[in-house]
Amino acid sequence: MTSMSRARVARRIAAGAAYGGGGIGLMSAAAVGLVLAEVRMAKRQVGNGGGPHAPSADGLYGRGYATPGEPPLRLVLLGDSTAAGQGVHRARQTPGALLASGLSAFAERPVELRNVALPGAQSDDLDRQVALTVSASDRIPDVCVIMVGANDVTHRMPPTRSVRHLSSAVRRLRTAGAEVVVGTCPDLGTVEHVQQPLRWLARRASRQLAAAQTIGVVEQGGRTVSLGDLLGPEFEANPRELFGPDNYHPSAEGYATAAMAVLPTVCAALGLWPAEEERPDVSRREGFLPVARAAAEAASEPGTEVTAAMPTGPRGPWALLKRRRRRRVPATDPSPAPTTPRGVSSG
Repeated sequence: MTSMSRARVARRIAAGAAYGGGGIGLMSAAAVGLVLAEVRMAKRQVGNGGGPHAPSADGLYGRGYATPGEPPLRLVLLGDSTAAGQGVHRARQTPGALLASGLSAFAERPVELRNVALPGAQSDDLDRQVALTVSASDRIPDVCVIMVGANDVTHRMPPTRSVRHLSSAVRRLRTAGAEVVVGTCPDLGTVEHVQQPLRWLARRASRQLAAAQTIGVVEQGGRTVSLGDLLGPEFEANPRELFGPDNYHPSAEGYATAAMAVLPTVCAALGLWPAEEERPDVSRREGFLPVARAAAEAASEPGTEVTAAMPTGPRGPWALLKRRRRRRVPATDPSPAPTTPRGVSSG
């Protein structure tokens, strides 16, 4: 599928989400059913690897940066098993711990991490997670990172409904005063036991949803980062290194790869990224595009950021597409939090 046709599909899905349209099919119901059955069969074949629980990494990172009278930055993760960190055994290997450590080192401030993500969650669980996040008005997070979408595809949630839930979550968090960064739907076409042609169908559905998510998020004032590389080309080329013991969830190295992709955007959202790098770099194919086209391009290229630009233009809303230079995520603070299991996986 070309970038332009993917942009058209993404626009239709996003419009359906915004105006209450029904399920605009990404593909036939029979094809989606086959993808669902194949992915679930793959899960049964590979087992649960790291177990049904995700280690809790909640706590304070970067204590050495503490300054009297200056509160820590607050970071909250929302979403599914990817955000929770299922598939690894140690709290410090989870994406939340990696992002909190990286943000602390970059900002030179302590970071308080809270993770409300639930393994197996679909986008309709975001309403509950957001309520937990904003329950205390005096503890609104500085930045929220959402990773969600894979279970929406495998459980056949209509894409318009999926995007509607995500857009609502971003709007509520932004209204509360938090910056929001969304890691869009990862590429399910690289789950090892999914065979062709279902692999192609899974990839197509994943990328279409990722593009539609981008439009919905940007229109609500959030930023997106393509997580195609979370289960994408890097994993496909080297699955033994980047997948975890269950061959479905990422390994520690896989989560580190994803955290390196998301961290620069988290820093930029908080105004911490170098000002000279905020300007689009033509040599890196960055620039201003209609939001649907930017969303389609980002869905095809892992690690690409999309954020709102001009409010509108002759062809509708515009966005800035950035390919930020990844920064190595530092080793995590050795003293953060307990490793209490959180949630039971259903996907």
